[in-house]
Amino acid sequence: MKYTASRLSAGNKLFPAEITTEESGITIKIPGLFSGDTTSIAYDSISAVEIDSPLIGYSTIRFYHSGNKVEAHGFSKSDVNDIKAFIEAGRKRARG
Repeated sequence: MKYTASRLSAGNKLFPAEITTEESGITIKIPGLFSGDTTSIAYDSISAVEIDSPLIGYSTIRFYHSGNKVEAHGFSKSDVNDIKAFIEAGRKRARG
């Protein structure tokens, strides 16, 4: 499933961030004006997922893997909760 950040959130006006959940892992795309970052992470290499959901505004989700941190901002609270649940289920499947 593909989740796209809101264009109304900070940093996503022209090029919103995208998170795609797949059977084997997730892909995080943080576009930019002249360049962008695309990161693919297998479920078994994700060590932690953090969610920052303010009472008003858009949520931020952080993925920790192999000593690295990937952060995406501008998603609804329900989207980040769905993404986290999908990752937890994927981690359980990957472990057997």
